[in-house]
Parts: sequence; structure tokens; C-alpha cells
Amino acid sequence: MAKETEIKLEIRDLKGFARKLKKMGAKTVGTGDGRLHEFNTIFDTPEGGLAKHGQLLRIRTETAGGKGKVSGAKRIVLTFKQPAIFTARFASTNPETRRAVGEEVGRFKVREETETELTDSGALTKIFEGLGMRGWFSYEKYRTTWKLGAKERWAKDLLIEVDETPVGTYVELEGPPEAIDRAAEAFGFSRRDYLVKNYLTLYAEDCRRKGTTPGNMLFETKKK
Repeated sequence: MAKETEIKLEIRDLKGFARKLKKMGAKTVGTGDGRLHEFNTIFDTPEGGLAKHGQLLRIRTETAGGKGKVSGAKRIVLTFKQPAIFTARFASTNPETRRAVGEEVGRFKVREETETELTDSGALTKIFEGLGMRGWFSYEKYRTTWKLGAKERWAKDLLIEVDETPVGTYVELEGPPEAIDRAAEAFGFSRRDYLVKNYLTLYAEDCRRKGTTPGNMLFETKKK
């Protein structure tokens, strides 16, 4: 069981952000341009038993996809996440102390995560359904994972994951807290910009702003 520590940052200019990454010596991870299409389905009981306990059970299908196309080999991953633990360095129970050091409790999202690869997502879906669960929310995105060059030793355990989603573009910084802070600052962000929300929450907020009924977070299908 691994522990992930991460934040999200909203990207307004994707091309500009990519130029900044390349200027810092970053390289994409994986084959080709490193861009993957992800289709995710979250499973839960009809009563939302897992969500009530802050847990997440997800099947993700990753497909190589560059320049807006989806093609190539697939990878299927089952993920189970424990409840998130929100943390911050210098955290204190004294509000005045927290203000003095300019920190907010909850700056990072920390979760225990277990993953395993699958060969047949359909069979596991049937097992989940037989246990009384269902896939109640699906969302898709394109993800490109970057890593900074070897000379940036402080970033050796840092993943820079750029997500293009139906509700905007975000970068997830995952790794040691010190590396997350340093990278965010290098990209021109402050700690006020840190997001610890998941994509379900961001999607629900987007639906409220637009006055639309939530469903699944999917890209619109272009009409031929």
C-alpha cells in the first residue's frame, strides 16, 4: 500500500505551461508524447457506503492517445483509496500560530492507495455488481506525465501530471511536500492556488456554475 501526497493547480494556458516545463528540462514519461486517455468508473454501494467513509474504488482504462486521438495499447488499473488525510507543515492547533507562519491546515491531500493491473475489467465489474455495487460515476481526461531533469535532484520523486478534463486543465503535483512547494513556486503559483478537491467535486461545482444537471464528466461527442 503506497501513500500519495498531492495537490492540484488550475492551468489557464496549457501551451505556455508546456513551454515552461521544457525550459526547465522536463521530459514526458512513456512512449510518444506521453499523452494517455483515461476512462474512469467509480464503484460504490447504492447507499454510498464507501463514499461515506471517504473511500474510493475505481477502475481506470488508460489508452495511448496523442493529438486528440485515442489509439494503441490499453492498460487497466484497479485502485482503492483510503480516506484522505489533509496535512500541512508547521500545523498548529493555535490559529494565531498558523496565521503567523502563513500555513493552512489541509495544504496537501494525503491518501493510502492500493493499485493492481487487470486483464478483464468486464469480469471485475460483474463481480462488483454481484456484491451489490455499481458504477455510479464515470469521468474521462487526457493525462500527460512529466518529470524534471536529473540535475534537479530535489524533484527526483516528483510527478507532474497534466490533466485535460471536460471542466478545465489542471496539473497534479505528486511527491514529497517540499518538492511540491518548490515546483509550484517555480511554475508561478502560490500556496493560495493549491487545490485538494477531487474531479467529482470540481465537476459538481462546474455544473452548479452552469446550472446544468450533473451526470458523468465526459467530453462532448463531436457531431459528424
